[in-house]
Amino acid sequence: MKNKLIHALAATAVAATMLSAPAISSAAGTADAKVIAEGKKLAFKRSKGNCLACHMIKGGSLPGNIGPALIAMKLRYPDKQKLHDKIWGKPEQEIKYSMMPPFGRHVILSDDEINKIVEYIYTL
Repeated sequence: MKNKLIHALAATAVAATMLSAPAISSAAGTADAKVIAEGKKLAFKRSKGNCLACHMIKGGSLPGNIGPALIAMKLRYPDKQKLHDKIWGKPEQEIKYSMMPPFGRHVILSDDEINKIVEYIYTL
């Protein structure tokens, strides 16, 4: 009887997880995955985003510790636009004496590249 109850609870948990998961078409999922992969590549690339120079990022090698670890980014930036503005270098998002360059304002990264990095960072 105990095993039947455990199996029933497990089946209920699996069903609840499947029902609460967002429905994404395979074409849209592939496009999003591609953008995220490109964003990760840009974020890790030493000649582009170079996020690892200052931040710890899961899966990155030789991370820096000048900036905060890039974890729980959806919680830290519920408004994705504010994260974009931070990376771009909007003055109202800058932290005084921060070493983070204004990537967009100084044309280190294009808007398209920043958008891809934001999509990747938002998955962390």
